[in-house]
Amino acid sequence: MKTLNSSLTSFCLMLATGLILIGCTTHSTTQGQNSHPQKDSSMKLNKLTPQEEDVIIHKGTERPFVGKYTDNFEKGIYVCRQCNAPLYRSEDKFHSNCGWPSFDDEIPGAINKTLDLDGSRTEITCAKCGAHLGHVFTGEGLTSKDTRHCVNSISMVFIPASSSSSSDSTKNSETETAIFAGGCFWGVEYYFQHEKGVIKTEVGYTGGHIDHPTYEQVCAHGSGHIEALKIVYDPKQTDYETLAKLFFEIHDPTQTNGQGPDIGEQYLSVVFYENDLQKQITEKLIKILESKGYKVATQLRKATTWWPAEAYHQQYYEHKGSTPYCHRREKRF
Repeated sequence: MKTLNSSLTSFCLMLATGLILIGCTTHSTTQGQNSHPQKDSSMKLNKLTPQEEDVIIHKGTERPFVGKYTDNFEKGIYVCRQCNAPLYRSEDKFHSNCGWPSFDDEIPGAINKTLDLDGSRTEITCAKCGAHLGHVFTGEGLTSKDTRHCVNSISMVFIPASSSSSSDSTKNSETETAIFAGGCFWGVEYYFQHEKGVIKTEVGYTGGHIDHPTYEQVCAHGSGHIEALKIVYDPKQTDYETLAKLFFEIHDPTQTNGQGPDIGEQYLSVVFYENDLQKQITEKLIKILESKGYKVATQLRKATTWWPAEAYHQQYYEHKGSTPYCHRREKRF
C-alpha cells in the first residue's frame, strides 16, 4: 500500500584526524533532518558558542575522553544545552569506556531517534528543539537494558540533585508510554497525535527478531516485526485506559489477519503492555467488548525492543494533508 521511493544514499565518513571514532559519528547526515521539531519562534533557545554550534547544529562530535561529563557520576539530571529540556537521569548513566557519556535509558519522550542515511547508526536528538546529541547503540550487552546512548558532553548541561531546579525539571518530565498496533501505523498515529494529554507519537516496529529492521524487511514478512505506534503522554491529563479505549475504537479488533485491505503479520492488532497495570486494563476492556458480542482478536504481548520507523513514515497523514482510509472511529464503550 505504501509505494514510496525511500532509497537510502550510501556514503563514507572521512575523519580528518585519522582517528576512528567508535561512538558518536562526526558530522553525520541523517534521514530525519527534516523531521526534527520545527523551532517555534516563541521557544526560548540558549545562545551557543561556535564549538557548541558545531556539535548541536551541524552534528559534529567531540573528541573522545575530553568531554566535561564523561566521568561525571554525581546525582542529578542532564538537560539540553540549547533549550533546557530534561534528557537523562544520573541513575541511567554508566561507564562504558567509549570516551563519551553513556546512558542506557532516557527520560520518556525526551529523545528522537532517526536512522542515519547510511543505515548503520541511529542519531539521537532533543525531542523539543532538535539539537544533535549523539547516537544510540544496542546489542553490546553493557547493561541489562542492552542500550547505550552515546552523548556529547557539549550537548548537555548537568543539574546536580542538590539544585532546586533539578527536582522541578524531573517533576515536569514525568510521562508514561503506551504502544498499540492496529494495522497501518499511519492511520493509528493520525487518531492519537492530537488527543488530549498526548505529548509525542512515533511510528515504528516491534515484536520481531532482527535489529534495525527496515520497512522493506518488515513487509517481506521475514523479521517478525509489527507496525506499531508509541505514545508518550502526560498522566495528569489523560490515562492509559482512555488511550486504550480509543485504540479499540479506531480499528477493527475482531480482524485476525490484518486490518482492512492490509493483510499480513505486520498489520495484526496487538497491545504491547509495559507493566501489569496496562495488561490488566487491556484485559478488562477486552472482556467488556466480548460481553457486547465482539470476537476480539487483539493480542497482548509484553513490550520488547522498539525500532523507530523511517522518517518519511512519521506523521504521514499530517504531512500529506489527507486522512486514513483504513481507520475510522466507531463508538464501542
